[in-house]
Amino acid sequence: MPDVRGWAALRAVVEKGGVSAAAKALDVGQPAITKRLRALEQCYGANLTEKVSGRLKLTPAGEKVYLLAVQTLDRQTALQEELVHMAQGSDTLRLEVTFSIGEHLLPDILLQFAELYPAYTVQTRMAYSRNIQDHLATGLVDLALVESAPEHPDVLVQKWEDDELWLVCSPHHPLANTELLPLEQLCDISFVLREKRSSARTALDKALIGIGMGQLKIAMEVGSTDTIVEILSRGNHVSFLPRFAVQNEVKKGELFHIKVKGFRIMRTLWIARHRNKLNHPVAETLIKMLHN
Repeated sequence: MPDVRGWAALRAVVEKGGVSAAAKALDVGQPAITKRLRALEQCYGANLTEKVSGRLKLTPAGEKVYLLAVQTLDRQTALQEELVHMAQGSDTLRLEVTFSIGEHLLPDILLQFAELYPAYTVQTRMAYSRNIQDHLATGLVDLALVESAPEHPDVLVQKWEDDELWLVCSPHHPLANTELLPLEQLCDISFVLREKRSSARTALDKALIGIGMGQLKIAMEVGSTDTIVEILSRGNHVSFLPRFAVQNEVKKGELFHIKVKGFRIMRTLWIARHRNKLNHPVAETLIKMLHN
């Protein structure tokens, strides 16, 4: 049987980009990483990595072993957390949310829940929707609030609330106070957008493809909605951002909502959980509060 440390070494080399970075991540010396990789190769009887143009790449056999390593290590982590969770009892909920939901909706949710149900504990983390799906499927979290519905046979979703991506700009932008922007003018505007892995960016790209529109003029890609809002207030850019994240700024006149003729990006916010977590008392209580 392969050593778990070998799997961890292989995963770290792939995900960190090399032996040196892997050693740093695992807090061991580089010789230890090399030794564990060689032991793993001896166990499987195949070369798992090769150098291509000076960079370490996985061989076809390495791709298969890497996939097994990721699945096994994630399940091991999930089991360890599940055992800790069991020891804590059924009064603790592990909740994971997307970054935008975490920045803008989660604080009010947690404060309200703590006030109504002080006996319950909610442990929260933020992640990308794709990672949240994996964490739900492997049991790392009990409940999730996401901006796109996970597509996994073991993950159940239910509608939370409607949302929309709004095109917004500074009140000092030339397009501020525009009643209705012609669709074709989107190609002439300078955008600051969320990064490609984010739910908002995925929804935007899908909507643009749906109307046959080409690439927008993207000046910057930023990993924080709040940072984008700050950039908009100072610069001559626009952005598509979740309504729930900017509606207060629009009401206060700090941002302007530009309506686009014949183009709206409607979407749904979702509650997601594993099939085996349907009777979690804290999850049930939180879901009822969200729907009320």
